Amino acid sequence: MRALLSVSDKSGLVPFATGLAQQGFELVSTGGTAKVLRDAGLAVKDVSDITGFPEMLDGRVKTLHPVIHGGLLARRDLPEHMEAIAAHDIGTIDLVVVNLYPFRETAAKPNVHAEDVIENIDIGGPSMLRSAAKNFASVWVIVDPADYAHVLEIVQAGGDDLALRTRLAEKVYAHTSSYDAAIAQWFAQQRGEPFPDRYPIAFEKQQALRYGENPQQRAAFYVEKPGAGLGALVQKGGKELSFNNLLDLEGALLAIEPFADQPACAIIKHTTPCGVATGIDALSAYQKALACDPVSAFGSVIAFTVPVDVAAAEAISSLFVECIVAPLFSDEAVEILGRKKNLRVLEGRANWPKGGMDYKRVRGGLLVQDRAPAPIESAQWNVVTKRQPTTEEMVDLHFAWKSVASVKSNAIVLVHDGATIGIGAGQMSRVDASFLAVHKATSVGHITEGAALGSDAFFPFRDGIDHAAAAGVKAIVQPGGSVRDAEVIAAADEHGIAMVFTGERLFRH
Repeated sequence: MRALLSVSDKSGLVPFATGLAQQGFELVSTGGTAKVLRDAGLAVKDVSDITGFPEMLDGRVKTLHPVIHGGLLARRDLPEHMEAIAAHDIGTIDLVVVNLYPFRETAAKPNVHAEDVIENIDIGGPSMLRSAAKNFASVWVIVDPADYAHVLEIVQAGGDDLALRTRLAEKVYAHTSSYDAAIAQWFAQQRGEPFPDRYPIAFEKQQALRYGENPQQRAAFYVEKPGAGLGALVQKGGKELSFNNLLDLEGALLAIEPFADQPACAIIKHTTPCGVATGIDALSAYQKALACDPVSAFGSVIAFTVPVDVAAAEAISSLFVECIVAPLFSDEAVEILGRKKNLRVLEGRANWPKGGMDYKRVRGGLLVQDRAPAPIESAQWNVVTKRQPTTEEMVDLHFAWKSVASVKSNAIVLVHDGATIGIGAGQMSRVDASFLAVHKATSVGHITEGAALGSDAFFPFRDGIDHAAAAGVKAIVQPGGSVRDAEVIAAADEHGIAMVFTGERLFRH
């Protein structure tokens, strides 16, 4: 029996190779892998001893040889295959352990030279993996060190497991496909093309999910880059995350993202905020966000920009919450929240992967776009009304513009003192969204007189302005760009409202 081992990730390699040698396997290896095995006291043959041909071209050519691929691909059940390799003095290779050059890791290094990235495009490794995987009926092929123990257990027992070899072959093709996708992405990036004709993408399974949006739908959670985005969060307690939890977590993190430099809290229901606020600490931000719509906050997902301490944890524990996410939790806060066995507690900063794109699913396809830019600051704003916003109004307009970016379109937010007091989301007309925002505010006792209003897109008619004025709104921020902008501005002037155009739309469908 012969095993060929050639790996970049050498974790677990020596114990596995030792186990193979103890079962009578002849070990064949290359370069650094062979050195590690010899340093561990194992007898190893170089690939060049098997092929009779030296490594060349700085190691680019070493395993690309008929002796290697003949030994991998020969079908043991076909006499003509076995006769052919015997005629050419080719021995079979029964087990292959290969993981590939660290292309992704190299490409991700800051200021890396293109030449160094290209040298980490593995050629021989994928070729051996594909050959061995094609002949999985006879050959063990391992690309993941996590599989060493299971394979060694079966080999030591003198058994066989075709189902496992089939699964390992599947893992090989998924791995090489992902590897090729990363290389294709890098080449597209080098020429500044975010949308190539064929969009190469590969995701890794983070976890299985109990079900999808509804119990009758199967589901799983995949990540584009392990350890990035939602995959970076560490669960500190509570039930397993669900499909809908993950969707709401994305909405919650989107809502607090513009407030990363200050204590902020967002309370999310069905992927859109029912309250967003800033405060002096986690507790005050939570209390202000909750006050926007305490009824809808039941069964919500809550996100913070700052660590959660005992005071905030005690306040949250009185409400039924599905998930809470924050960069850090004190040990006491984890203990308090842990008393609610169903509450999922997630810790960490779920940043966007470097160069990450925004994906939206459609039937039979995928929409790909740049991630939404941060809401622009007031340096680019244009006051279009006769009355200028006051200093206090401008502060609230800033908050309104940042908070409306995470609300489903058509979106209207009413804001006072660094907190939303009314949110109109996902309406078919903007005047309905304005009506809903006012209704939500007044139904829980908020005073809308003097509030600021943010709109994610332009007002197509003056009716939205009239409705806001009737509620006492004194300042509005919106993109502008309607064919009726003049009519809308005139309406604001009639009501003494200060209005700012940003020139940028913030739709979130």
